[in-house]
Amino acid sequence: MLIGISPLLTPDLLHALASMGHGDEIVLADANFPATTLGKRLIHLPGVSSPETLRAVLSVIPLDSFVKHPALTMQIVGDSQTRPATVAEFDVLLQQHGYQASAALERQAFYLRAGQAFAVVATGELRTYGNIILKKGVIAA
Repeated sequence: MLIGISPLLTPDLLHALASMGHGDEIVLADANFPATTLGKRLIHLPGVSSPETLRAVLSVIPLDSFVKHPALTMQIVGDSQTRPATVAEFDVLLQQHGYQASAALERQAFYLRAGQAFAVVATGELRTYGNIILKKGVIAA
């Protein structure tokens, strides 16, 4: 345990976050996501929701301020206008940390992007569409 660090930030997850450079991306994925197939580096957080994981991750890394959308979620197949409950929770957390709401990608485009990510965090999120890609920003001196 560390003082001031969420216990959800396991040694493997902290190492991945610290190893990421500016512009690298990490996926926080729900339990249905093909994490093993797509993840170059795979970190398991069973029993933890995607929003809880996002809260912990945002406590230690900034998002990229040089891109329009540093947080991307997956659109509902056949209904790109509806925002799933998990995405609504993501957006509240993003806004609490001073970021704009996430932008949504079509499902296959999300998978392609996720396959290029630095790491995938497989959470225990059971709700569908509980996936988000985060682009790491610069930590100012």
